Amino acid sequence: MFKLEADFEPSGDQPDAIDALAEGIEAGQEFQTLLGITGSGKSATIAWMIEKIQRPTLVIAPNKALAAQLANEFRQFFPNNKVEYFVSYYDYYQPEAYIPQTDTYIEKDSSVNDEIDRLRHSATSGLLYREDVIIVASVSCIYGLGSPDQYEGQLVRIVKGVEYPLDLAVRRLTSIQYDRNEVNLTRGNFRVKGDTLEVFPAYEETVARVEYFGDEVERILRMNPLTGEVIEEMQELWVYPASHYVTSKERMDQAIGEIEIELADRLSDLEESGKLLEAQRLRMRTAYDLEMMREVGFCSGIENYSRHLDGREPGEAPYTLLDYFPDDYVTVIDESHVTVPQIRGQYAGDRSRKETLIEHGFRLPSAIDNRPLEFDEWLDKANQV
Repeated sequence: MFKLEADFEPSGDQPDAIDALAEGIEAGQEFQTLLGITGSGKSATIAWMIEKIQRPTLVIAPNKALAAQLANEFRQFFPNNKVEYFVSYYDYYQPEAYIPQTDTYIEKDSSVNDEIDRLRHSATSGLLYREDVIIVASVSCIYGLGSPDQYEGQLVRIVKGVEYPLDLAVRRLTSIQYDRNEVNLTRGNFRVKGDTLEVFPAYEETVARVEYFGDEVERILRMNPLTGEVIEEMQELWVYPASHYVTSKERMDQAIGEIEIELADRLSDLEESGKLLEAQRLRMRTAYDLEMMREVGFCSGIENYSRHLDGREPGEAPYTLLDYFPDDYVTVIDESHVTVPQIRGQYAGDRSRKETLIEHGFRLPSAIDNRPLEFDEWLDKANQV
């Protein structure tokens, strides 16, 4: 449960505001607004409200810097609860684009911040096994993620004293996008030394060591990755996927079949329209992606096939961070005069770029469904705000 720790108590108008907000949420009000000048204690008021209502909370801020500041404030208020930070993991991002006027194709280029990627995985995994979770996010929270059911369903669970063959553990870790690296054990990797398995979960800052006696798990340890110091001995280990777009073998095979059908239909349309260059371009790109998906379960730009991987219908809203929350969560929007227009504006800009790529044979039409939420879709999912 949420337990707030602070050296001060609510004062001035704060007690009335806390009670009014909490009563509104319990009464099922869809929207409420907290007004206050800078420095008036709005963040503290929200923190006391969270303690009062005891519900998972999503806090949306207008930029990364403010989100980080809010996350640190909430970590100080709730040191024994899970407070996470979920923003775009790109330090630099150039989206894939095509400019038909000059026949210029711009390949996707990006630089991923490894620590922010870890924090994103920590946020989604935390939502699946804890109820006392506060996530501070930017508008990145309305962009597509993999299905939470598939993400949770691919969990690797190893229990002390229970048989779980080492070769099976290796296969399962590989299937959820962990890489085997015997030399440098970094986040998202694992290694095997004799009858010992070491895995560095994508969302942790510590390494887990699993020691075997035959096929039986003899001991599970959590260790410091730098010093090798044992932090604790555990009864069980849960390892969530290293990618949000991981899926089961059955779902992947089904998705590949659906992509092949869509590809054949699209190629027929392009060839009938005399767009032979576009058809050849699409055939080569998609065939390469399908081969990668068959062999390693992943490809560059796999998010563009998310509609098939998730089993969604054309036009159906993508899965986002909001789908990882339980049904009773609460949304808090900071600086709403800036954040709400940001949420509303994401969809149109993304769609315009994707339509150009699809028209000229760089992507299948289903890529249009790898997108942020429309504003009305966000309102439907945002719960109480």
